[in-house]
Amino acid sequence: RDIREHVLGEEAYRIEPETAAEVNRARAEGRRVIAVGTTVVRTLETSADRDGFISPGQGRTTLMITPGHRFRAVDGLITNFHLPASSLLFLVSAFAGLERIREAYRRAVRARYRFFSYGDAMLIL
Repeated sequence: RDIREHVLGEEAYRIEPETAAEVNRARAEGRRVIAVGTTVVRTLETSADRDGFISPGQGRTTLMITPGHRFRAVDGLITNFHLPASSLLFLVSAFAGLERIREAYRRAVRARYRFFSYGDAMLIL
């Protein structure tokens, strides 16, 4: 199956002015922006301009993040271990690389980590 043929569902989002200001301040000061969850990644990457500046507002995103994506707003991610063959697995692979994620999943299976929404989490920098 080819991931480029996958149609990702639309997600609604809203970025409050205070949130946009904090993200923009962190970037201006050279600090990392760590998203908590894949929806936050998709939201920030959708709303970022080409320099990574975030504007407040609301909208809907269909952004599909796959390896090769050039991140403009997000430097890291805290997320759970996603189910195999999911689009979210490609999103985390865009951060860490497909081989690194495959190895992390092999280790997680051996260690009997739990997967999906109430499973174990990982920090990807």
